Amino acid sequence: MALKLKPLGDRVVVEAAPAEEMSSGGIILPDTAQEKPQQGTVAAVGPGKTNDSGKEVAMSVKKGDKILYGKYSGTEFAFEGTEYLIMRESDILAIL
Repeated sequence: MALKLKPLGDRVVVEAAPAEEMSSGGIILPDTAQEKPQQGTVAAVGPGKTNDSGKEVAMSVKKGDKILYGKYSGTEFAFEGTEYLIMRESDILAIL
């Protein structure tokens, strides 16, 4: 299903990976102890940033890329029943 959402400028919409429900030792973690994920999949990409001379700078990520982002990056929102994050491309640390 295509996402009917188009971010502006150098913003990226990310669908966060689910939080880990079990520790590495096999203990099931309650919701309050689960860490916020720092990985996700790019769901939509804006056209890019405009530089000082008025030209658009292309984005380095594309729809479907798996990414790593900062722990407190982005703004959470729900769209058509799914939770997403919207953030600037500069908040993305790496493409996995």
